[in-house]
Amino acid sequence: MTTNATCLQEQLLHKINHKTKPLGSLGLLETIALQVGMIQGTTSPVIRHPHIVVFAGDHGIARTGLVNPYPQAVTAQMVLNFLNGGAAINVFCRQHGITLHVVDAGVNHDFVPAHPPLETGMAERFVPAKMGPGTANYLEGAAMSEAVAKAAIEKGKSVVRAIAAAGGNCVGFGEMGIGNTSSASLIMCAVTGIPLPSCTGRGTGVNDEQLQTKINTLEQAFALHRLQEHHDQPVALLSRVGGFEIAMMTGAYLEAADQRMVIVVDGFIASAALLLARLMEPSVVSCCIFAHTSGEQGHEKMLQHLQATTLLQLGMRLGEGTGAALAIPLVRSAVNFLQEMASFESAGVSNIATAT
Repeated sequence: MTTNATCLQEQLLHKINHKTKPLGSLGLLETIALQVGMIQGTTSPVIRHPHIVVFAGDHGIARTGLVNPYPQAVTAQMVLNFLNGGAAINVFCRQHGITLHVVDAGVNHDFVPAHPPLETGMAERFVPAKMGPGTANYLEGAAMSEAVAKAAIEKGKSVVRAIAAAGGNCVGFGEMGIGNTSSASLIMCAVTGIPLPSCTGRGTGVNDEQLQTKINTLEQAFALHRLQEHHDQPVALLSRVGGFEIAMMTGAYLEAADQRMVIVVDGFIASAALLLARLMEPSVVSCCIFAHTSGEQGHEKMLQHLQATTLLQLGMRLGEGTGAALAIPLVRSAVNFLQEMASFESAGVSNIATAT
C-alpha cells in the first residue's frame, strides 16, 4: 500500500470510528464504507446512479439436453421477460432505483426491431451486442474462437465504459443463459483445481440422475479440452468452454475496476467470470463487494478461493443479478452512514475513548 493510500485508510478509519456508535457496532457496513472510500479515493464517497447489467447468451451444449432440464429457447423467452419488466431482477431494480441494462451477448433469437425502453417505472435498456446465435457445442469442439472471446471481452468493457461516461459509479452484473452453470463449473474447476463434482450443481433444477449425467458430461468436456493445461489462461478457457455472456462479463469487470467503480458481485456464474478477470488483472477484486452466497453447489468454495466475505445468506440461486440488486441498498447505507451520521464531537456526545 502506498503512503497516500495508507494515509487515506487512516483518515477513513478515524471518521468511521468517531461516529456516534460503539466501535465496530455497524459490522460489515463499516468494512464496506472503508472499501468504497478506498475505491473512490476519498473520505466522502458517494454511490451515483447504480446499474445492473444482465448479459444473456446461449450455449451449444444446451441443445443436447445433457446438462439442463429446460430447452435452449428459455434464454430468449427470459430476455423478453426482462425487457417487458416481468422478472425478479426488474422488480428489485424498480424497487431500489437501479437502472437495468439487458445485453444480447449471443442469444439464439433475433430481437428485431431493437426492443425500445418500456414504461415500467424505469427503462429496461436493451443493448444489442450479439457475437453469434449462441456458442458451439463444446463436446464437439471449441465453444468459440479465441478471437471471438477477445472481441466479447472488449464488448463487455465498452458496455461499462458507457455507464461510467453517463455518471454511474456502482455496477452489478447478472446473466441469463440456459447451460451457463455448466460453463461456470468447468471454469471454476480449471482455475481453482477443485474437483469437478464439487464445482457442479443443479443449475435450473436437475434431479439426482440428471445431476450425475451433467457431471459425467462435464468431465468428458474437461478431458477433451485438457482444461487443466489452461488453468491460468482466461481467453483459452473462454474459447473452449465459455459463453458469450461470461466473456462479456469478464471484460465488464476489468473496465469497471479500471474506472474505479464499486462492483457488486452476484452469484455463481458472475463469480466464475470474476475468476477469469482476476487472472487478467489481480487488482480487480479490490473494487468488488460480494453480494451473497448462492445456493448453487460450488459457490461457497469459489468464494473461499477468492477469500471473499458476502453480505447476504438467502439461499438464492436465480442469477439475473438479483443478489447484487438486493445488496446495493446495503452499500448505499454504508456510504450514507459515513456521510450523514454525526460524530461524537459534532453531536456533543461523550466518547468512551475520551471520557474520564
